[in-house]
Amino acid sequence: MAARNAEPLMRLVWTDPVTGATGYLVVHSLVSGIATGGTRMRAGCTMTEVEDLARGMANKTATFGLPVGGAKGGIDFDPKDERAFGVLERFCSFLRPWIDNHWVTAEDLGVPQHLIDEVFAKLGLEQSYHAAIRRSADPAHTLRRVQAGLSTPVPGGLLLGDVIGGYGVAQACLGVADAWEWAAEKTTVAIQGIGTMGGGAAWYLHEAGMKVVAVADAAGTLYRPEGLDIPALLELRDSYGEIDRSRLPADVRLLPRDEIVATEADILVPAAISYALRAGNQGVVKAKVVIEAANAATTPDAEAGLAARGIPVIPDFVANAGAAAWAWWLLLGEVGADPADSFLRLRTEMRAKVALLLSSWNLDRIAPRTTGLRLAETTRSDATAPETSPALVIP
Repeated sequence: MAARNAEPLMRLVWTDPVTGATGYLVVHSLVSGIATGGTRMRAGCTMTEVEDLARGMANKTATFGLPVGGAKGGIDFDPKDERAFGVLERFCSFLRPWIDNHWVTAEDLGVPQHLIDEVFAKLGLEQSYHAAIRRSADPAHTLRRVQAGLSTPVPGGLLLGDVIGGYGVAQACLGVADAWEWAAEKTTVAIQGIGTMGGGAAWYLHEAGMKVVAVADAAGTLYRPEGLDIPALLELRDSYGEIDRSRLPADVRLLPRDEIVATEADILVPAAISYALRAGNQGVVKAKVVIEAANAATTPDAEAGLAARGIPVIPDFVANAGAAAWAWWLLLGEVGADPADSFLRLRTEMRAKVALLLSSWNLDRIAPRTTGLRLAETTRSDATAPETSPALVIP
């Protein structure tokens, strides 16, 4: 079974010659010569963090049967700094050999998809899935298919590529409700982070009838025990996923940012930063289950503490894998621009996996992460066996 401290295939450190910022690329595994994983930017980003994220990506691709390995990029720099775009451009330019041939990247914390695509366009590479697209028999056709899928409008005024990850997280939450026979309208949720992933999850949970009672952004926690008006809140976000407090309804309570962890809710969704749940704060969690929408949201000791209190954690490499899985279904031509096909595929796969994880927890108190890693290892072994390993063919 894959361990949490498994060694990556490659670590690379870069120093920006202009700002002195440090960047990292960690390739945990290559399958068919390809690894996939987003690029994040935040002040304080570390090699250890990027290693954890790359390992998580390898587990995502294996769990969802994708024919690629896992990697991650990270830059220790403030994404709100006016020099951030230049830092990202120089980072990607330096890594051009990997970007051309082996690494398919995308958005992550601090780096929205449109921004990384702008960088790739400046480098003459069209789109951040470049390493996969250039392998296809007709790269121009594949690029058009990918761009059409990413830019398909969906209800709520957003694009399919922007919401599919959050939709997957919402399906993980709904899968828990199904497994435990909770009525959606009686289930409450608290979400830490209201950006692309957290905002998408909040939207689809609200649409499904669940009550999102609290959300948190960088400025604090917003709380309304009767349930927040999620569509209205999302309209108040800025480009960094922060909500304009001056336009909030009077009955929304303003609480400190860290209060989100202790919210009275059935489901807690950390959807912002890595290591949000730690040994020092897991004891205040009141939720019955944690759904990791952020990568590496829970430290191992915090997860052990939660499990001892009877609170399972649905791990990131399942709960938030929707965006990565869907991107590869799109690249491989398994879904197209019709959102209904993408939503059905992701809903079916996510709910089945959550049901499997919780069945082992319910019967034998086996941690969902342990069951998920066993599934990933089995799938990975099957996919890389010489007699069964298919070549990566992108139409």
